[in-house]
Amino acid sequence: MSIVLPADLKSALPRHARLMGLDLGTKTIGLALSDVRLTIASPFDTIRRTKFTKDAEILFAHMDKHEVAGLVLGLPVEMDGTEGARCQSTRTFARNLLARRDVPLAFWDERLSTAAVTRTLLEADSSRARRAEVVDKMAAGYILQGALDFLSRQLEQGGD
Repeated sequence: MSIVLPADLKSALPRHARLMGLDLGTKTIGLALSDVRLTIASPFDTIRRTKFTKDAEILFAHMDKHEVAGLVLGLPVEMDGTEGARCQSTRTFARNLLARRDVPLAFWDERLSTAAVTRTLLEADSSRARRAEVVDKMAAGYILQGALDFLSRQLEQGGD
């Protein structure tokens, strides 16, 4: 496989396969898992980034353990819709990952995902330490849920 459009993601997956959402940061990678029906995203884990090879090994171990067959990677598009240096870095990460494992990967616009999650945590009166502990995996869940909702709407409208 390789990079696919979000609209083509479901058809690129085997039946009853999970998706994993990734919120790629400079220090961490937030992870979220879908259910096998591709309807619900659940925040899962946070990888503390070290070197790419080690990060990829940890990611692949999680994918294998949870039978993940595809990835949704948050793309940090600028507020005006342009792609800056962070998008370039994210695309490079995706290419390097796909060079090691052939899985369908779709980018998902992650604008405001971390802000939305942080706002939710603040409204829940979470401590600063608690927010720091969960924000990355919750942002990954927010990204993945957006993609899952898109796939669901696509099915309702008569897509595959």
